[in-house]
Amino acid sequence: MDEGFSTRETWPFECLRCLSVWEEEYVVRHLSDSHGNDADVWFRAELLVQPPWSGARCPSCGDTGVKTFPRGYLARHPELRTAPPVVPTLSPVPPAASPAVAAARTRPARAGRAGLPAALARWPVAARARVSAAYAVIGLSVALFASLGVFEVLRAAHRVH
Repeated sequence: MDEGFSTRETWPFECLRCLSVWEEEYVVRHLSDSHGNDADVWFRAELLVQPPWSGARCPSCGDTGVKTFPRGYLARHPELRTAPPVVPTLSPVPPAASPAVAAARTRPARAGRAGLPAALARWPVAARARVSAAYAVIGLSVALFASLGVFEVLRAAHRVH
């Protein structure tokens, strides 16, 4: 690569699981060669990393369901900022959950919501009922199909002459 320059970019993120909002700063090295081919190399804390839109991980809960905001969005909306700045580590293990997330995980389930995933527990009752009905229909269909298979096996094994 013949030419290149570096820029600093701050990317805002939001976790779709725990709704944490934070920013991460990157140094982007823009390179181009004499043939007009361009390449970008991303660094964070002087470590080579993937671009922000691939492989982002929530610092609060460790989930990978993360979306980005437009650049500069959190500077215009500081009330959204909830998580401290992220310092990258070399460890592949996600950081420990925040005290609020840990408390939510240890909180006893409310009556009627025991055993539901957190995302499903936030749905309205009518939507949960539709999902439950759909699962019931699917379950009955599978049970009927399996029982017909068992019936065919028994009928083939015990032929009546």
